[in-house]
Amino acid sequence: MLENFAFYLGLVLLITLLLILAKKIQVAYPVLLVVAGLAVSFIPGIPTIKVEPELIFLIFLPPLLYEAAWTTSWKDLWRWRRIIFSFAFVVVFLTALSVAIFANHFIPGFSLALGFLLGGIVSPPDAVSSGAILKFVKVPKRFASILEGESLLNDASSLIIFRFAMIAAATGQFVWQEAAGSFVWMCIGGVGIGVLIGYIFLKLHKILPTDANTDMLLSLVAPFVMYLSSEELHASGVLAVVSGGLFLSYRNQDFLTSASRLRAVTVWESFCYLLNGIVFMMIGLELPEIISGLGNTNIYTAIGYGAAVTLVLVIVRILAVYGAVVTTMIMRNFITVADPEPPDWKSPLLLGWTGMRGVVSLAAALSIPLTLDDGSLFPQRNLILFITFVVILLTLVVQGLTLPLLLKKFPPEDRDFIKSEKEIDYEIRTELAQVAINKIRSDYSDQIETFPALKDQLEIWEKKLNSSEIIINYDQYQKIFSDIITTQKEFLIAKNRKELLLDDEIIRKHLRLLDLQEEKLNILK
Repeated sequence: MLENFAFYLGLVLLITLLLILAKKIQVAYPVLLVVAGLAVSFIPGIPTIKVEPELIFLIFLPPLLYEAAWTTSWKDLWRWRRIIFSFAFVVVFLTALSVAIFANHFIPGFSLALGFLLGGIVSPPDAVSSGAILKFVKVPKRFASILEGESLLNDASSLIIFRFAMIAAATGQFVWQEAAGSFVWMCIGGVGIGVLIGYIFLKLHKILPTDANTDMLLSLVAPFVMYLSSEELHASGVLAVVSGGLFLSYRNQDFLTSASRLRAVTVWESFCYLLNGIVFMMIGLELPEIISGLGNTNIYTAIGYGAAVTLVLVIVRILAVYGAVVTTMIMRNFITVADPEPPDWKSPLLLGWTGMRGVVSLAAALSIPLTLDDGSLFPQRNLILFITFVVILLTLVVQGLTLPLLLKKFPPEDRDFIKSEKEIDYEIRTELAQVAINKIRSDYSDQIETFPALKDQLEIWEKKLNSSEIIINYDQYQKIFSDIITTQKEFLIAKNRKELLLDDEIIRKHLRLLDLQEEKLNILK
């Protein structure tokens, strides 16, 4: 027990160092972690890692999806709703169908049901993988919005295909009417349960005398309650977490204090950063267990099957993106579309190249039972698991490493923003300053002379209206004020050490205020 604990503790330290290295060498960290996991798995004497699918579905998936939902823009999700829903449901089904047909024809021993089972596993681009890659590469806003929205929803549709395909593979029967009814309930029920539980948590935040710490604890519990409640009622736990997270994110100004929101950002970012690292490392560490299950199947043949399935996935996705463009060009004659202008040829190609697979596919493959109800081995389970691993590895490593190069070689046109980010940022801050000035002069004009601090703040906001250093020389501006803040911190620390009777809590409070000022400078950069 102690040896295993030391090993897992060492893994966490290794993950931390690899995350630092990934940032230093400008490589997306999922790629580095998977490769490192592979390397560690071949070290003699390393304990065998056995990933429990229930652990991934229950422990990892809810918080990662919940955090992704909180950071997803409702406005962008609605703007690109048609293409997001088509990719999350229609394209997932077409991808699963393509994989099923390929496997049935070219992989010996694969029935159409087993092909659909494999297709349901590998068809959805992964929310965790896509989010991690997108935080590293610079893509147009519309790309990020479509990928984030798609990856939040496609897990549900793929897992539905997976469940019915597994029943068909195990029993040899498939009832379309039951499948259609279950599909509708899983979607509607999952969304409804997620929003309902989100509303209950919103009320709890309002009714209970919470503070930043208890608000944080409630937010950590919420995704697990959403997921478990939905799964118990045979609805989609994925959709429940996503819909509940989107609902609470949209209403967060109604029930969270500023302190709770600041705490939530820091805690959730750190928490999910660690979970992401563990998940991708576990994918690499699982390889020996997967290879040992191949039995008499030639490993090179199995790698070939995995590479071929990966090629099918990439081709189908690229064709689907171009198909969506053609459909949009046709439909703009009948309805209002999000972007009536046709994109250049590069944009669909790049969007089609972003379908990285990840932890959900691995967890789904691992959840295939070892045996059927009659006690016989589940057909092709080990080969399905190995092919899934190859698909995850190739899409993460090949697409993850080449995407930045493709974006540099074929930079897509970003038509959403005519002005630069700094220009927009500067405009908003000057508008906020004008709002504050108008408020003071209209409601508190009599108090301007009474409260010198209010007068000083008014002068600061008035100067902001005529200031342009933020947009022209912000880097220099930030460097100067960061140096000033550092000097203030050094003074406080020295004062605290010198005056032994000075209340340490007061010093910590002022240090936190300086930290907030410094963070504000970093955010505005």
